[in-house]
Parts: sequence; structure tokens; C-alpha cells
Amino acid sequence: MVSKISKRTPTKSIKDCRSSSQKRRRHRRKSPAKNGAVAASSSVIASINKSLLTCHRRLIQLFSKLARISTPNRSHKGYKILTKIPQPENTVCKSLVFDNDNPTHLPLLLSPKRTVFLDLDETLIHSKTDPAPDRFDFMVSPRIDGEVVNFYVLKRPGVDELLAALGKRFEVVIFTAGLREYASLVLDRLDQDAVISHRLYRDWDSCKQVDGKFVKDLLGLGRDLSRVVIVDDNPNAYVFQPENAIPIRPFTDDLGDTELGKLTEFFEGSDVFEDMRDAVKHYVTAIHTLYYLNFDGRKFI
Repeated sequence: MVSKISKRTPTKSIKDCRSSSQKRRRHRRKSPAKNGAVAASSSVIASINKSLLTCHRRLIQLFSKLARISTPNRSHKGYKILTKIPQPENTVCKSLVFDNDNPTHLPLLLSPKRTVFLDLDETLIHSKTDPAPDRFDFMVSPRIDGEVVNFYVLKRPGVDELLAALGKRFEVVIFTAGLREYASLVLDRLDQDAVISHRLYRDWDSCKQVDGKFVKDLLGLGRDLSRVVIVDDNPNAYVFQPENAIPIRPFTDDLGDTELGKLTEFFEGSDVFEDMRDAVKHYVTAIHTLYYLNFDGRKFI
């Protein structure tokens, strides 16, 4: 009885061992396929994650562009799209530092100087495009709408003397409805002695379109209007503050023009007036008398 049990026991153990060994071999044969499936799944998941990340970045870029396009400057003062304009070498770059509470203001004026706003085209200079005129002082070539345009600039007689005289006693600000790309290059050549404190172009908030015409509003610039004068050849430019404006005849190519010389004399003697609007009124009245009537009723030229 014992011998039979002892014979069967080893046989059963061998079968169990063989069975376990076969299962392990089958398991090992199946493992590579399973590992490959896992690897493939991981690759698919990684690819999906990468695609989602790419879509996410593109959506962010798209919404950022839409937000920039739709943000109105008027209702959100201080949020303004700034475009970088390529500047040629050896040019003077002017920048503005804004008041945090009033982002459209000029920087705070720390000196007792009064402020003179000067127009550019037909007031200080005259320019034209190709073909080149017979007389011009310098040429600038801005890129406008992707195309290089040549401008031939003629300086008005007395412009250098006017800027030099104003720079000693006034804060000088150029306020032009011209394009920044063009006007900035002209001013770099015109203002060799860095007399001009600030430059305001067409894209400035205070240069507004009213009935299709550009109007320069002095009210929101952070300057006391009793200490401000604007000089412009275009009456439409100062319709909001006519009492601060000195009208000037448009300049084209008259080298015998004396308008800026008279302006220089006016500004040199304007200190006797407490309010610059009174000085402007006195000057404009005198100019009208000089140009239109004398005591004999004859016209002056």
C-alpha cells in the first residue's frame, strides 16, 4: 500500500511541474505581443496629447489676435495696439512716458515753461513725392503700406531760427496729422539740436476725425490751456480751441516767405501776457490789421 502511494506521488509531481512549466512558456510567448500593444497604445496617447497641445496653442494665438482687433481705443483708454516701425540707422528715437492715471496725457511738465504745439506740413516744411522738384533740402524714404515712397522736403524760411528760439523758453511739441512713418523721418532731419520735446502723430488719441477731417484736441493733453499755443495752417485742426490758435499761411515753395520770422518775434515778446490766449488774440488782431487794412484802406502784401 505504501509502495503504490510512493510510486504515484512522484508521477503526479512531475505532471504538475510539466504543466506549470508549459504555462510559463506560453505566458512568455504571449508577453512580446502584449508589450507591443502597450507600447503602441502609449505612442497613440502621446500623439494625441501632442495634437491637443498644438491645437491649444493655436487657439490661444487666434483668440489673442481677435482680442487685439476688437479692442476699441476710445472705450478702453490706455489699451492701444503699438506697432513697431523699422527705424533707419543714426536716427534719434523719441519716446513718451505716460501718466498712469491719464494714459493719453503728455508727460508731466516739471518746468515753468509754456507749451507750443507746431504743425509740420505746410507750416514748417513742404514735401512732395516723385518726380523730384527743382529745389528741396533733403529727402526721406519711408515704407508705407509695404512700399518705399520718396518725399522731397523743402524747409520753410526761418524754421531753424524759430526752433532754436522756442527751445530756449518753451516746451516744443510737434502735433501733426501726418503718418508716423513719414513724419518721424522728417523730424529726425529737421530737429538736429533735439529741441522738440515730444512728437504727436495721426495715431495719437487727441488727433480725431470729425466729418472726415483731422482735428487736434488740446484739452486732453495734460496742459493748462492758458499756457498753450498751437500754430497750424489748417483751420480745421484747431476748431476745438480756436482761442489758442495762431493761423499761418500754407507754405509751398516761396523762399521769400516771412511768416516764421514774425512768429519768432511774437514768442520772444509773449511773456508780457499772463494768459497765452490773450497773447494770441493780440497777435492775430495785429496780423489781420497788417495784412488787410492800413489807415488809407490799402491792402498790404
